Parts: sequence; C-alpha cells; structure tokens
Amino acid sequence: MGSNRNYFMKHFLIIACAFFTIHGFSQTKISGHIKDNKGKAIPAVSITLKDTYDGAISDSSGNFSFTTTEQGSHVIEMTNVNYDEYQTNVDLNGTPLTLNISLKEKFNELKAVTVTAGAFEAGDSKRAATVLNSIDIATTAGSNADITAALKTLPGAQQIGNQEGLFVRGGTGEETKQFIDGTLVNNPYYTSVPDIATRGRFSPFLFKGTVFSTGGYSALYGQALSSAVILESIDFPEKSAATAAISPIIVGGGVQQLSKKKNFSWGIDYNYVNVALYFAIIKQTPDYYDMPEFHSGDANFRIKTNGGIIKYYTTFNYNHLGLRRPDIDSSIYKDAYSIINHNWYNNLSWRQNLSNGWKMNLGLCYSTNIDDIDQQLQDSSNQQKVFNGEPWVTKNFKLKSTQNIAEVKEVFEKKLGGLSAIRFGGEYWYSYNPNHYINVDSNFQYTLKDNYAAAFAETDIYVTNDLALKLGARYEYSSIIKQANIAPRISLAYKTGEGAQVSLAYGIFYEKPLNNEIVYNTSLNYTKATHYIANYQVNRNNRIFRVEGFYKQYADLIKTYPIYNNTGTIYNNNGTGYAKGVELFLRDKKTFKNVDYWISYSYLDTKRDYLNYPEELQPNFAAHHTASIVTKRFVTKWKAGFNVTYTFATGRPYYNIRYDNSSSKFIIADEGRTKNYNSMGFSAEYLPSLGKKDAKTFIVLFASVNNVLGQNQVYGYNYSYSGLNKEPILPPANRFYFIGCFLSWGIDRSQDAIDNNL
Repeated sequence: MGSNRNYFMKHFLIIACAFFTIHGFSQTKISGHIKDNKGKAIPAVSITLKDTYDGAISDSSGNFSFTTTEQGSHVIEMTNVNYDEYQTNVDLNGTPLTLNISLKEKFNELKAVTVTAGAFEAGDSKRAATVLNSIDIATTAGSNADITAALKTLPGAQQIGNQEGLFVRGGTGEETKQFIDGTLVNNPYYTSVPDIATRGRFSPFLFKGTVFSTGGYSALYGQALSSAVILESIDFPEKSAATAAISPIIVGGGVQQLSKKKNFSWGIDYNYVNVALYFAIIKQTPDYYDMPEFHSGDANFRIKTNGGIIKYYTTFNYNHLGLRRPDIDSSIYKDAYSIINHNWYNNLSWRQNLSNGWKMNLGLCYSTNIDDIDQQLQDSSNQQKVFNGEPWVTKNFKLKSTQNIAEVKEVFEKKLGGLSAIRFGGEYWYSYNPNHYINVDSNFQYTLKDNYAAAFAETDIYVTNDLALKLGARYEYSSIIKQANIAPRISLAYKTGEGAQVSLAYGIFYEKPLNNEIVYNTSLNYTKATHYIANYQVNRNNRIFRVEGFYKQYADLIKTYPIYNNTGTIYNNNGTGYAKGVELFLRDKKTFKNVDYWISYSYLDTKRDYLNYPEELQPNFAAHHTASIVTKRFVTKWKAGFNVTYTFATGRPYYNIRYDNSSSKFIIADEGRTKNYNSMGFSAEYLPSLGKKDAKTFIVLFASVNNVLGQNQVYGYNYSYSGLNKEPILPPANRFYFIGCFLSWGIDRSQDAIDNNL
C-alpha cells in the first residue's frame, strides 16, 4: 500500500509540473508607456484587461507592466479621471506586447483655459478670475459703493472727476456702454451737471457677476467703441430679509421675500437723499440755491421655471438741483443752472434650458429719461439778464430732453461637446427722443427716431484644456443714419503652465454718432475702432498677476467744421486717432496675513483728431500714466475692516481751441497741462450684531473720506469767449465725507466681509 501511495504521488507531481509548465509558457507580458498629447508622462492610469482581474497602474514615469494567462482576442481599457477613456483590441498568444498610448485630456471646466484678453471678470463663476465682486466694490476706499468708481482702480480706466462715465484706453465716456442681463442700460448715470461728475444709479449688491471689458469684448454686445461693462443680476436672495439705511444724507429701507420652496421671490426698496445738512457743514464751491434731492425706488420679482428662471427688475429715480457760479465772461454776472430729472428703467429676462443641450436667454428692457434744464444769466440780485449777440445769446436757454428706448434680445446656445459651444441671436432697439430747445433767438423742436437691429453669432472652440478659440461676428443696421456694418471678433487663449496663460484678441467695433451730432447730419456713418490685444496672466495661490499690451486704431470719428464765417457748424466722419499702451495688475491675498491688496498701472499713448481739434492731439481726458494701490485689512476679532486707496495720474493736456477768421480754420490759442492727480481715500466698517440667535439685527457701521490729504485737484480749464480769461475746473469741495448705519434682519453680511478679506 505504501508503494501504491508513492506511485500515485510521483505521477501527481509529474502531472502538476507539466500543467504549470504548459501554463507558464502560455503567459503574455503586456507593458508600455502612457503620455498626453504634449508627450508628457501620465501617472496613475488604470490599465485593465477588460472582464478580467489582470492589470496595472502606470508609475510616475507613465510606464506599466503586467502578465496574463488569458489567451485570444481581448480588450485593454485605460482610465484616468482627467483623461478620456481609451480602449484597444489585442490578441494574446504568449508573445510580449508593448503599447505606447497617447491619452486625450478631458475638457474640465475648472482646469480649462479662459480668454482673458481685454476683460476683467468677477462673480460667482467657478472659472472666473475674480477681480472685483460686490463686497470688493462696497469696501474699496474712495468708491462709496459706486461700481464705476471702483472700476477706475483697475488698469485701463482714467481718473476723470468732472464728467460721469468710464474713460477707457483713450476713449471718451460715451465709448463705454453698460449692460444688465444682456440688454443695454441707456442712462446708467445720474444726469450730468457741468464740470461735476455724477455717480451710477445701481447698487453693486444687485449683481452676482461683473465683466469689465477694456477692449475685445464679445460679439453679443455692440455700440461701444472702447469698453463694455456687463452685469449679471443675482438669481435669488439668500433668504427673506429686511434692510434699513440711516445717515446724515440718506434714509432708506427695503424688504426681500423668498418663498419656502425657494422658487419665487420679490422685493422692494426706497431711498431718499438730501444733502442740505451736509452742505451746510461742508461748504461747496458752487452756490446751491436748490439743494440736491434724490428719490429712488426699485422692485423685483424672480420665478424659477422648469429648468430656468424669469427675473424682473424696475427702478424709478427723481432728482432736482440748482447751482450758481460766477460767469467767466463778466465780473458782475452769474450763471445759474438747474435740472429736474425723471428716470424709469425696466428689465425682464428669461433664462431657460431647452432639450438636447440647448439654452435660451431672452431679454426685454424699456427705459425713459426726462431732463428739464434751465440755464440763466443772472445779476447780483439773482434776476435773469437777457442779451443778444455772442457769448450772451447762449447764456439763457431751456431744454427739455426725453430719451426713450425699448430693446428685445434673444440668444440661443448649444453645447458642441466638452466645453465647446455655439451661440447666436439678434436684438432690436427702438429709440424715440423728442427734444425742445428755447433761447433768445430760437425755438427749436426735433425728434430723433431710430430702429436699430443686430444679428450675431459666436463660437467657443476648446481644442484641449490648454487651448481655446473664440470666433464671432456681428451685423448691425441703424435706420436713422441708413448705414450697416459687419464687425468680426476673434480671441485665443493658451495655457502655458499651472494657472498661467497667454491670450490674444482682435476685433472691430462700431458706434453710432451721438444724438446731438446726428440732429445736424443724418448722413453720418458709424465711428470705428479696431482693437489688437495681447495678455499674459497668472492666477494661483490667491494671487493674480497680469500684463496686457494693446493697440487701438480709430477711424471715421466725428469732426466739426465752421460754415458761413463761423455762423454754424457742419459734422462729418473725417476724424482719426489711435491709442496704444501697456497695463499691469497684481492682486495678492496670500503674502500678508488678513491683508488683501491690488496694484494697477496703465501707460497710455493716444492722440485723436476729432470735433474741433485742428490736428491729432492728446485728448484732454487722457493721462500718460495712471496707477492705483488698494489695500484692505479685516480684523476678524474686532469684526472691523480698514481700507485705503491711493491713486496717481500724470497731468492731462488742456487747450483753448478757437476759430481764426483770417485763416478760416480752428487754431490752438492756448494750451498747457494740469498738475498731477493725487488722491487718497480711507474707509472703515464695523459689523456688530444685536439680539438673540434667532432674532438678530445685523449692523454695518461705515465711514469714509475721499482725498484724505486734501490735495488740490485740477481737472482742466474753462476759457472765456475772448480767450483772455481762464479758470481751473475744480471739485465742489476738497474732501467728501460719509458716515452711515446699515441694518439688516435676516442676512448676516459680516461673514461675507470676513470671507472676502481672508
């Protein structure tokens, strides 16, 4: 029996050895190298023989190796979270296989490059290089929560204190347009007062996203030669809340109500401003005989639809003021200017996801703005004096100007795969502007009507996460000037490293002449600007650095020429100009604990021959060098923030351009350059809370002062009719002070301020 056991074991071992030997010879070794489309090794790729347990993971050099006893036709599968899945068929027969595979990177919204040439983005977008959000704007010292004032601390914007608007890269204030939820805001600022800048009408807290384009903006927008400010309103409030504001110049309050299901909300607000007490304490240079008084109210509702949202916003403003200044052409008379303004703005938008990856954005807006202006020459007793002849005939006039505009705009968007997309649509504006002008020798009524239509298309093409292209074009037609145009736009972005990229942009932009130019010549053409932009940006570790160069060529600018021995004026499109320069921006929230700061610098070389300029000149609103330093420090323990802004700009040119009868042309009778602009602003906020946990009152105590050092600002010079007298254009007061208390019930704004500054 022992011999039988030995015999059995001997044969079992022989059979087993033979079995394993046969299968050892049947093993197949699979190895290889995995890289991306740039030839860079990809680690941590899972390589699997499909429907088996055989496989491996690539090492730090992208290499892998494993063996399998499977035979015949199989599929090898390779997967990595950042790359598209890859499969290949193989035949396993014991012969070693070597695979060198290139994987295609997945399109990832968080990693993909974005086109940044000519644009500063801010908001809640995950991909936006956040430069300024609503808290930033509110806490930028010197801005007093004015969107335009805060944007002036960014590269490209000029420091203009005697006119409202954004003057960007050698462009006038009229060359920058503002849009809310895709549609135009026709009167974004309070009506101008001679030689005094007015602020914007809208609170930064209405918006969740802001794009400040200093050039090269999207084909979805038009009628702006230099710049576009694109604002996206919030969808829903965080929760139901009530607010109140109290200060020596403003009283206001409002309520926002959010439904329990968070699918519907509504809100109303009202504010009253009267500066009589403030002007009594802080003396102003003009004599305000009618103290500035402002009433403003707004309302909104928002409805969530199945896959979309409908939003409506309306605001109404009423204000009046009157002021006197010494008349520059005499020593005994005064110029009295008064204005009454009514403004009503409405915006309705509908954003909807459609089937098969389509999206729709529909926008409707309507606004009306009425200005009643009365200009008088008055004596020492404030009685009106009327004279014929120059310059007196224009010292007394009445003007009633009405601006009505209605707009409808629709945009369709379709995803093409990955992040690539195409969008197209059109818009229609109808404007109706009746005006009535009365002076000593004329009673002039005119009405300007325009039907403006545009069609546009644009595509985002993502070749890889590192390379993106935006192509677009825009067609426009205006009935009042009976002219059409086609404006191409193209931009490119390429990622050069982690958080770093290069962007290029080119585009042609058109703008209708102003109403006060068209009224004299409806045969005018569009004015034109061609933009070339190159940009490099690094955004990582809570730091943003960007440098941008640009060149802008103007054509068909409006020129004015005297006719009939300077008894009238003719307008044409013979003007030209250019603007070129370089800009730097650095924002750092990392280096210094609890300190957020940004530095901006702009160099601008620009000249233009337009209006009555006798030749190409540096315009009187353009400075060669402009720089800002904005610093914010929030002390969490105290729940208090401290903010300082310093702005510098070199002097701007000024000219006395006069008509010379002997040569029958305009000449420069006097010229010079203003002193350098220096201004430091300071603000502080304290955010306590009162009451029990479930019934707290959240408080923001705010104080600010502009031009802390009291430096004299000279914005330019006015000349008398004879040219023998010139006077500097100065701000109404050297400093502006503000203190206020803002209360809210329902929303704690302190955490927003803390998060924003850490």
